[in-house]
Amino acid sequence: MAKIEIYTKATCPYCHRAKALLNSKGASFDEIAIDGDADTREKMIARSGRSTVPQIFIDGQHVGGCDDLHALDARGGLDPLLG
Repeated sequence: MAKIEIYTKATCPYCHRAKALLNSKGASFDEIAIDGDADTREKMIARSGRSTVPQIFIDGQHVGGCDDLHALDARGGLDPLLG
């Protein structure tokens, strides 16, 4: 099973969409909330090079945000990463 990490904020609709897609695939993930946590937000930016949420990593590989995750799924690339 793939190790999935997703950086989120509670009020982010894109975060909810990304988590819904992963849940629909039966994938378990570690959610890392950055609400009010400047240190964790800085770690996310350092890892991803992006300041927006969600930021998704599968087995340490940066997949991108919500739109990137849905595009990956649409072209058949998500299921192989999930294992």
